[in-house]
Amino acid sequence: MADVIEIAKATVTAYNNKNWNEMRGLLAADAVYDEKATSRRLEGSSQIIEALEGWAQAFPDSKGTFIREFVSNDSVILELVWKGIHTGPLQTPTGAIAASNKPIEVPACEIFQVEGGKVRSATHYFDMLTLLNQIGVTGAASPAKSAA
Repeated sequence: MADVIEIAKATVTAYNNKNWNEMRGLLAADAVYDEKATSRRLEGSSQIIEALEGWAQAFPDSKGTFIREFVSNDSVILELVWKGIHTGPLQTPTGAIAASNKPIEVPACEIFQVEGGKVRSATHYFDMLTLLNQIGVTGAASPAKSAA
C-alpha cells in the first residue's frame, strides 16, 4: 500500500499538472471534498474533478506548493500556497468574475483521509477574501507577493 502522505501529495501534483485522469485514479469513487472557503461540499470523484477544472479554467497556470506535511494514521494535513494568474473566468454562485490578469498567492491547508490507497475525503481551507482582494474584486489593496 502506498504511503498516505504520497497519495495526498499526488492529488496536488495531479492538479498542478491538470491531469484529471490521474486525479480520478487517486480519489475513491464516493470521495467527499469540502471546500470551506466556498461552502461547497462535493460528493463523488466526478463532481470533485469538475470543481477543480473550474479553478483551472480561472487560473490555468495555478499550482500548489508544499510548505509542511503532517500525518497520523490515515489522515494527512498539507500546508500549501496556491499561486497563479487569473486569466480565465472565475465561476461564482452570483456569476462569473472576468479575468483580471492579476496574480494570486493564497495560503491554504488541506486535510485528507486516505483509505485503501485512495483519498476518501479532503477538507480544504483557504482565505477566499484574500484571493478576491488579489484579483481586484473587493477594491482592497492586497496584491499577491511577487516571487523573488
